[in-house]
Amino acid sequence: MPKQIKDVQPIRSQQQITDMKWSLKKWCSERDYILFLIGINSGLRVGDMLKLKVKDVKNKKRVVIQEGKTKKKRIINLTNIYQEVQDYVKTVQSEWLFPSRKGDKAITTTQAYRQLNKAGEMVDIPEGIGTHTMRKTFGYWYYKQSKDIESLQQILNHSDVKATKRYIGITEDEINNTLENFVL
Repeated sequence: MPKQIKDVQPIRSQQQITDMKWSLKKWCSERDYILFLIGINSGLRVGDMLKLKVKDVKNKKRVVIQEGKTKKKRIINLTNIYQEVQDYVKTVQSEWLFPSRKGDKAITTTQAYRQLNKAGEMVDIPEGIGTHTMRKTFGYWYYKQSKDIESLQQILNHSDVKATKRYIGITEDEINNTLENFVL
């Protein structure tokens, strides 16, 4: 049977973001909550987040990483979630920021996917939650707040603006909004 590809979407509602945070804390773990928090506030790919070690973020508001996919340097600003990340770091008994319960390694992208899906199901967030949901949610809300698609393109390391708009679902939203008021 061929692998089914999910149409992963950004979370477009502030209430659903709040619900996801609550659900991750209640039904999953603080680790999974912090993964989601960093994901939606940085736009990092899940693979890059899972490579983070405690020493990378401990007492730091800015983290420099090299992205796995693009090999480009990227500065992550954690200022707005600094205290929550630092409180979590104090509880981690591993060198990995997102440790697995099986051996001394980080969780896998598959495990991250399962936890995000579980949390989404618990609060009735419709299909379409995946590991890219965090990155797309960051992009969607960054664009909604700043209207700066060129900066977002650079942050996400996309090759062009059209790709960025398509990635965060803005093109679809804009078309739907114009069609709602279109009448002849």
